[in-house]
Amino acid sequence: MRKKTFAAAALLAAATLTLSACGSGDDAKSPVTVVGEDTSNKPATILDTPFEKPDLVLTDTQGKKYDLRAETKGRPTLIYFGYTHCPDVCPLTMNNLAVAKKSLSKADQAKLRVVFVTTDPARDTPSELGKWLKGIDPAFVGLTGDFATIQAGARTLGISIEPTHKDKKTGKVVSVHGTQVIAFSPKTDGGYVLYDEDATVDDYTKDLPKLIKGENP
Repeated sequence: MRKKTFAAAALLAAATLTLSACGSGDDAKSPVTVVGEDTSNKPATILDTPFEKPDLVLTDTQGKKYDLRAETKGRPTLIYFGYTHCPDVCPLTMNNLAVAKKSLSKADQAKLRVVFVTTDPARDTPSELGKWLKGIDPAFVGLTGDFATIQAGARTLGISIEPTHKDKKTGKVVSVHGTQVIAFSPKTDGGYVLYDEDATVDDYTKDLPKLIKGENP
């Protein structure tokens, strides 16, 4: 099910961004960020004030410490928060990115960092993350760690995530999380473009060459 998140917009413009509550029917509203134009019908939102890259030190799929800022400094980076048991939007988003990445030159593919941070660390161990991402793109970075740390990091990007819980109606274990992909510039390391869950393979294929250079899509 989906949640709607409303963003305050600069210069009297407003943008509405879509979030997903995987497995949950609850509705919620929370602020995301300030944008410069009404982009409610577009998959990409250019941010007036770029996000700082989260100061996160987590564990990668090899069980090693991964300092997000240090490891991705000066590289075009896409960050997404989700979980491997997600039935719909998470695998779709990651597969869209994987397919779009293949359209890049080998050199540009090597520059790009796609980082998947789990919102369900209790189940998404380094091994489980590695297995899941191997079926999508082995070069994608999978990170897990303490939930409170992950939640705080997501919050700095205006992304809401909630602790994994069992849905009372279905009995299924679900994770409610924002579904935005944030693109960080290799020039400034700032998160300056936000994609909602409606972004398609074609959208990413068109935009990635520009994002690689730190240009506006």
